[in-house]
Amino acid sequence: MSSKIVVLISGGGTNLQAIIDACVDNNYPAEVVGVVSNKVDAYGLTRAENSGIATVALSHKDFDSRENYDQALIKKIDAFDADLIVLAGFMRILTPCFVQHFQGKLLNIHPSLLPKYQGLNTHQRAIDAGDDVHGVSVHFVTEELDGGPVILQAKVPVFEGDNSDDLAARVHEQEHRIYPLVVKWFAEKRLSMQGDNAILDGNTLPNSGYAAD
Repeated sequence: MSSKIVVLISGGGTNLQAIIDACVDNNYPAEVVGVVSNKVDAYGLTRAENSGIATVALSHKDFDSRENYDQALIKKIDAFDADLIVLAGFMRILTPCFVQHFQGKLLNIHPSLLPKYQGLNTHQRAIDAGDDVHGVSVHFVTEELDGGPVILQAKVPVFEGDNSDDLAARVHEQEHRIYPLVVKWFAEKRLSMQGDNAILDGNTLPNSGYAAD
């Protein structure tokens, strides 16, 4: 039986599309049962509708506090009875209550090699620092912003003359490869979070996540 995924978005939903495309394979162990956005005009909602996936638009502007919004969001997600919640460009800082409610089944993708460049504008910050390597991290979500245990990273080169758009395009290509893979691991019950660690196939992953030999 497939694991049920709810994906949270705020924008175009390219990582959502990568996961939807992966789910088309009959051997893929998960399915997207719902897509929730805090922006009613997010194109990712259209992507979901085009694939016959249920959508929820829940604008944070309709709530007087972050806590009240997150409580409403929890109810919307719980209605799907999801096994996994995937943040795919969901541009909201989550409250501790939300994170605790979904502890251990909440994934995020962040466009840097964590713990480097938490927060925003990661591509430009890597260029400004003169880095020759940049990348992307998939991690479990904890109450610390972009601070949960890393599961998998992918590296990309930074070339002389790159601007942030050049670098973003290179990173996005890797995002679309590794996010469906990590979701697959979770759905196969190979991946879990225990304490402050990510565990894959019974092994505690290092700070930089899984690395193939």
